[in-house]
Amino acid sequence: MSDLEIKNKIAESGLVNFDLSQLVPKGKRIGIDLKDFLFEELILKEKDFREKIENINAEDYKDCYVYIYNSADAIVPLWAYFLLTAKLTETAKKIVFGNREDLEVLLMHNAVQTYDFTEMIGKRVLVKGCSDESIPENAYIELVEQLKPLVKSLMFGEACSNVPIFKN
Repeated sequence: MSDLEIKNKIAESGLVNFDLSQLVPKGKRIGIDLKDFLFEELILKEKDFREKIENINAEDYKDCYVYIYNSADAIVPLWAYFLLTAKLTETAKKIVFGNREDLEVLLMHNAVQTYDFTEMIGKRVLVKGCSDESIPENAYIELVEQLKPLVKSLMFGEACSNVPIFKN
């Protein structure tokens, strides 16, 4: 009877598996709707607005990712966003104007742009296709932009079933 050695061909292939979800910043996301700061959800009265901003407990936003939006059909002057941001900037991790999706796009943009991809130089890279995290499509686009000049080849999907993207 001969010895049979079981080989993991995928491990031996030199393929680098990359899961984009590992770059998703951890932390609570909180939205602030400016309509809650408006008189009758329609008009910004500066004195009342400033009082409401002053009464915000900035510690409630400590280490959170905050997105500011306005669901009211009201015109809000730009300085109002300045006041709210100034109130939270020392405690929140990041503050953006827009909805939750806008926040996630920006967070992933920052994560992809600052990630050190040097370990992938000259390698065959497989970007994981499925994730438990919700990842904005734009993050995948930015990932390809970052990897194309560095890697030998890029694939998308799973090791057993992937789509070749390019080979250098």
